[in-house]
Amino acid sequence: MRIVVTANQAPFIRGGAESHAENLVAALREHGHQVELLRFYFRFHPPGAIESLMRYCEQQDLAVPNGQSVDRVISLQFPGYGVQHPEHIVWLLHQHRAAYELYDPETATTAERRLRDRIHDYDTRVLARARARFANSARVAERLASCNGLQAAPLHHPPPAVEQLQGGESWGYILCPSRLETLKRQWLLIEAAARTRVDTPILIAGDGGQRPQLEQLIAERGLGHRVRLLGRVSEAEKRQLYAHALAVFFGPQDEDYGYITLEAMAAGKPVITCEDSGGVLGFVEHGTTGWVVPPQAETVADAIDQYAADPAMAARQGVGGRAAFDALDLNWNRVVETLLAA
Repeated sequence: MRIVVTANQAPFIRGGAESHAENLVAALREHGHQVELLRFYFRFHPPGAIESLMRYCEQQDLAVPNGQSVDRVISLQFPGYGVQHPEHIVWLLHQHRAAYELYDPETATTAERRLRDRIHDYDTRVLARARARFANSARVAERLASCNGLQAAPLHHPPPAVEQLQGGESWGYILCPSRLETLKRQWLLIEAAARTRVDTPILIAGDGGQRPQLEQLIAERGLGHRVRLLGRVSEAEKRQLYAHALAVFFGPQDEDYGYITLEAMAAGKPVITCEDSGGVLGFVEHGTTGWVVPPQAETVADAIDQYAADPAMAARQGVGGRAAFDALDLNWNRVVETLLAA
């Protein structure tokens, strides 16, 4: 089968979405299919650039591009899921969040309000045309149903190279591996570190636009002796960081899926997350595989202190997390079979 996968590309920005697209292409090729990854250049600003890309995508008929027949299209992201094909499957990573859960009507400009309305209309129209719809997680499916009145079946997939993650002896630190962006809320972990009763070390791995602000916050709170920003780490370094963590903090705001949760569980580490962390809540069971707490520095600090005071409890919850991860039986074979059987 000849398959086109559509996704976005924002220059020099890389995260789970990019890995997701590449791993889907690899899995399809392993099943013997001829696959092309078609990336659309995406800009977050200005609104006019987004509207132009929406129009462009909807004008693309991928049935026989340049005389080359395509058997199926699988689209992952806005606005690429607007392309046209009779065998079009959407596996929705997320919609344009600035037009949905991150939209603030109190601060929105006239242009932003207009863009939001046009995105909602676009999504409802083009997603309704898809032969089948799947969602990256139950949370993504919930948003689609509540905002656009469309149903999508949750379809989970494994994080990259998750089989290489293993547990190890705890060295007593809290790990937070994620891009340094506002929605990932590393600032909440730093504020929590300033309120813990025990000086538990905090290791924050990753890079991003919030690094200067986080460095300033660490300095202002006098935490330079135990809160470290490690920057971007290699895959081998990441495996070691997971292996020897006491626990993992991942408390993003309304996350879509979150590889970090599943990686921590695979490494046998409990996860501290928040009540508003979205897709993460589909995997973390409070008191069994981690702690689910209000998104407040005091409650996160208390969760850290509980693990520091009782490492054996942290280890038990980590074992529970590994068992829960194994029970999910995440694999690309099932993903490919599901997408191509639709």
